[in-house]
Amino acid sequence: MIDFNNLIDKHISKGFRAKKIGKYYPSEIGSCLRKIWYSYKYPHEVEPDLLKVFEVGNILHDFIVEVLKSERTPEVELLQAEIPFKINIKDFLVSGRVDDLVLIKESGKNVLVEVKSHRMIKLVKQPEKRHVMQLQFYMHAIGVHNGLIVYVDKGSLKTKVFEVNFNEGESEIISKRFETLHKDLTENILPSSEAKEDSDMGWMCRFCEYKEKCDKNKK
Repeated sequence: MIDFNNLIDKHISKGFRAKKIGKYYPSEIGSCLRKIWYSYKYPHEVEPDLLKVFEVGNILHDFIVEVLKSERTPEVELLQAEIPFKINIKDFLVSGRVDDLVLIKESGKNVLVEVKSHRMIKLVKQPEKRHVMQLQFYMHAIGVHNGLIVYVDKGSLKTKVFEVNFNEGESEIISKRFETLHKDLTENILPSSEAKEDSDMGWMCRFCEYKEKCDKNKK
């Protein structure tokens, strides 16, 4: 019998590539800075089960793109999908990819759309702070100052949508986080354990692969 689990694992395996200090990603900057620091200092291959979670997210994003492109949804126009960008901040690079740029025909506005998959959409009451930070930086990078975060339920395809207005002050705070991360990495300074100190981020510790190191404050 064909082992489809094995086939899927092989298909989604991307091979191991360590991240380079000096190149950073908006999708990470809302996470605990200590965890991000560890991921550069002690890189390891992503577990197959986590790769599958990412792949489901990719599949749902592709579905939303098809919805936005459809002739049956004339109230919106997909201008571009998966928009890459690079920004130099001082002596390092921030690189990312915006999910979608959509024109809402009724209002004539261009809107950046960031799609996130979710297991239980009914539990989503507000957008996650890390997702808002990610979209804020995208709006800063692309120069489109209207944004939407779209949560898509993995089981039902139901959605919840949150509007995010561009805030220059918040984008500057995010840039400062990149600067702090870069300084701590280049000077080998262990960042504070943000997730332990912020009640909104505490859940991250339960899923952190560096928890043991962090608990011992190990570099």
